[in-house]
Amino acid sequence: MTHYLRKTAVAACAAAAALALTAGTASAAPSTVWTVSPSPAAFQATNVGNIVLTATIPMTCTVSNASGTMASTTGNPATVAAINTMNFGSSGAPCTSVLGNVTTVAVTPWDVVAVDYNAATGVTTGHIGNVKANVSAGVCKFTVTGKASATYTNSTGVLAVSSVAGELAVSNPVNCGAIVTTSTKPTFKGNYAVKVSGTSTIPTIVGSNP
Repeated sequence: MTHYLRKTAVAACAAAAALALTAGTASAAPSTVWTVSPSPAAFQATNVGNIVLTATIPMTCTVSNASGTMASTTGNPATVAAINTMNFGSSGAPCTSVLGNVTTVAVTPWDVVAVDYNAATGVTTGHIGNVKANVSAGVCKFTVTGKASATYTNSTGVLAVSSVAGELAVSNPVNCGAIVTTSTKPTFKGNYAVKVSGTSTIPTIVGSNP
């Protein structure tokens, strides 16, 4: 009888643990409904601080800006905005590197992809997708493709791009020697202040589950 009760207690504990795990997983389900406000709308983004693309050597831009459109959507991951123009540097403030001035020509559209939302902080986690850019640093030329991890904070309107090695790749390096090769793992880091085009309004992104 004692042996039977012991087995029953063990089974009950196992069932309770499984139930708790299931409940925990359900409560942590990623957002599938993304409410962008205003929606649909055009946006513009301007760099806050330097923007740095590193492909063995850092290439720094003191000026960078982007524009595109944003809209509410569903799904996970979900594209909440399209970046239709992406500029690095200007005629008066070119991007620089130890190889010389850097020209980066973005091949758009890029995507702003939402994956998770923290209601306590108002921060959406995701990435910039469909990244493609043709880069020239001195005589060295190459193409960068892939994605870049990013977060968006509702309270500040800052899109913080901070890719990790392996998200972006190099292709077609020319005149780069051993400095930039197809084995190079570039990173793209920098912050952008986002506003609804022509206004001072900071757009918001909220993720939820129906």
